[in-house]
Amino acid sequence: MIQFLLNQELRSEHALDPNLTVLNYLRDHVGKPGTKEGCASGDCGACTVVVGELQTDDDGREHIRYRSLNSCLTFVSSLHGKQLISVEDLKHKGQLHSVQKAMVECHGSQCGFCTPGFVMSLFALQKNSDAPDHAKAHEALAGNLCRCTGYRPILEAAEQSCCGKQPDQFDAREADTIARLKAIAPTDIGELNSGDKRCLVPLTVADLADLYDAYPQARLLAGGTDLALEVTQFHRTLPVMIYVGNVAEMKRIERFDDRLEIGAATALSDCYEALNAEYPDFGELLQRFASLQIRNQGTLGGNIGNASPIGDSPPLLIALGAQIVLCKGETRRTLALEDYFIDYRVTARQESEFIEKIIVPRASVEKLFRAYKVSKRLDDDISAVCAAFNIRLENGVVAEARVAFGGMAAIPKRAAACETALLGSPFNNATVERACAALGEDFTPLSDFRASKEYRLLSAQNLLRKYFIELQTPHIETRVTAYV
Repeated sequence: MIQFLLNQELRSEHALDPNLTVLNYLRDHVGKPGTKEGCASGDCGACTVVVGELQTDDDGREHIRYRSLNSCLTFVSSLHGKQLISVEDLKHKGQLHSVQKAMVECHGSQCGFCTPGFVMSLFALQKNSDAPDHAKAHEALAGNLCRCTGYRPILEAAEQSCCGKQPDQFDAREADTIARLKAIAPTDIGELNSGDKRCLVPLTVADLADLYDAYPQARLLAGGTDLALEVTQFHRTLPVMIYVGNVAEMKRIERFDDRLEIGAATALSDCYEALNAEYPDFGELLQRFASLQIRNQGTLGGNIGNASPIGDSPPLLIALGAQIVLCKGETRRTLALEDYFIDYRVTARQESEFIEKIIVPRASVEKLFRAYKVSKRLDDDISAVCAAFNIRLENGVVAEARVAFGGMAAIPKRAAACETALLGSPFNNATVERACAALGEDFTPLSDFRASKEYRLLSAQNLLRKYFIELQTPHIETRVTAYV
């Protein structure tokens, strides 16, 4: 059984199809059709809902953290122990919520289909910001698409609803909601079971290892932003899933003198602060990683584990020399991330083995790290090419070089010939041009709807040139650039 709050209503579910999304649960099972299906792939934001989770600050203060999510990509099992808020829950005692009122007064609703999703993103923004600037509003709404256009009034609604905000019914009930969430906090393995399909929800790494050993055919579910597409886009059935999002040990970020250890189930939005503090380019790229709804849900371990050749984080992590800790039963092994990827969607992971954590070296002033993403759209788009460069110079000579790319091969991959051309040579135009030519030995990219093979290779070469120019003249740097 799993338990969660549907606004303030306690829901206990056991015999649901684990392949059921929160979107369809709201619309078909509890009669809340305000949440819309636009794309069923997490691109349009029409299905946005907000999930509240109990959090405890370093000073011991308990509060509820509200996050926007795409309900079309969220399986119901991930709600275990949480609070689900949909657009129907905002109106209170016959009065519109302030974010709804702002959308009306600023004329932010046009045909109205996308409006519930915008309202829920604004609600999450209001809960997380006292006076958001334009950038914060843009970030919160970048995952919501309005087909009628007219974003200016929606941004005005964001300003009106968030500046000088007043307490609402959720603030008034916070103490009671905290108590209710504590009362339903999971204490044992949860489960949804429809007879022929099941999803198990462990709470510890040990439980996860035991379950995965017992069900090696199970699909691991973290954020589900990739896995859910098999259900929503390809109409496949997932007979057995194991949801890892309630394993607290895999959601921690620990800082050591020489490294960060990031739990594989840590949401990308939670990774931002730690990675941005060490590597601002990594932080900038995470800001462009899909939408805020996806970053609130997708995990760093999932972005690695799905072995996509166009995943944004692996090239950066490979260039930084990151490692992963793989767990199987009581056995753990540490593997360089670059050795995890073998071929297209083929990895070094063994049966019943899972990524427990990612180890990222701390930043060093001697190493010059930069990252760049090339995509057709600045926000909420997939890379055509993603590049990461990390070199160390001694007296103007390249002493160490790690160069990695995504989108250039069947796997995220280091550019060995390029690195060889750089190593031991003065870091100058001639060396960079030799290294650019060597990229043609490293990669034979494919053409697809994102970019041609010629465009990809030329872009990779130009990004290396860009890296060199920016290091010579840092005042003109424009990092993590998009090319249209």
